Amino acid sequence: MKKINRKKVAYILMLVGIVLLLVGIGTSISLGAKNIDLSTIVNSILHDSNDINTKIIRDVRIPRAIAAALVGGFLAVAGAIMQGITRNPIAEPSVMGITQGATFMIAVALVIQRMFPDLIISSFTMMMFAFAGASISGLLVYFVSSRSMRKVDPVKLALAGTALGTLLISLAMGISMYFNLSQQLTFWISGGVTGAKWSSITLLAIIGGGALIGAILMAPKITILSLGEEIAIGLGQKTNKIRFISILLVILLTGASVSVAGNIVFVGLIIPQIVRGIVGADYKYIIPSSMVFGSVLLVYSDILARMINPPYETPIGSLTALLGVPVFIYLVRKDTK
Repeated sequence: MKKINRKKVAYILMLVGIVLLLVGIGTSISLGAKNIDLSTIVNSILHDSNDINTKIIRDVRIPRAIAAALVGGFLAVAGAIMQGITRNPIAEPSVMGITQGATFMIAVALVIQRMFPDLIISSFTMMMFAFAGASISGLLVYFVSSRSMRKVDPVKLALAGTALGTLLISLAMGISMYFNLSQQLTFWISGGVTGAKWSSITLLAIIGGGALIGAILMAPKITILSLGEEIAIGLGQKTNKIRFISILLVILLTGASVSVAGNIVFVGLIIPQIVRGIVGADYKYIIPSSMVFGSVLLVYSDILARMINPPYETPIGSLTALLGVPVFIYLVRKDTK
């Protein structure tokens, strides 16, 4: 009976989240430096034209809203997966240095482009650089913090991730200053979806969407692994294989997100914790619910970023950090009691 109730709660929660998301996307599209009435917005969505308002809606505001929804959802799912496979409530891409590793490699890509002006780095190439950085930093932190291949020390995970993440961001800043790329890299470090383009969103949707499907298929195995190593082995699960596939999914989700929105932190920490408290410990419900509410969080954060100090924009990463740091401190204190 409890399981049925949890299922109903999960479906209701996702339905509420989808409604909030649609309202948020509509609000995001309507907001901007230029006031555009609702009829023009609707007409711009339904009909293409060379009108400047249509161009703004189609090429700037809609890509921005979609990018915020996808990035927020993918980062939340990545955090949920990491917390499940490590049994660590503070595990998430930025805490493990994965987002910082991706940002560092994006800085390297910008340097290469500066050194070879004739070389055009496409959205796909930028995403490949982000994947490389996310892979190296994530795997390094995971193995440094492991007491063995089967157990991850939560304290070591946080310390190693924080240390490596700080190092990589510092190196990225140093590289950008040396090559006079500070202005370009500031966007990636602070995080935001201002420059989202349809080409990058298409890649984000394809790669991140594929990883999301993989995460949903892996959800039952992640649920079993989250119960404990011994239980999972007793039920015949290949725990190392589950972890490897799960980490690969996290790298795909995080790398794709960072390549579009930069270094946005703590989304993968906040949302899975809230969702787990409502829908329970079954990742069959945690993962899709995290996707929906991660999207909600970042879409509304993007709206707030434009409203705080118009016409200037506050970095989205700063807003998510303001939300995430208190949650992080609470979880660390709770885990050490």
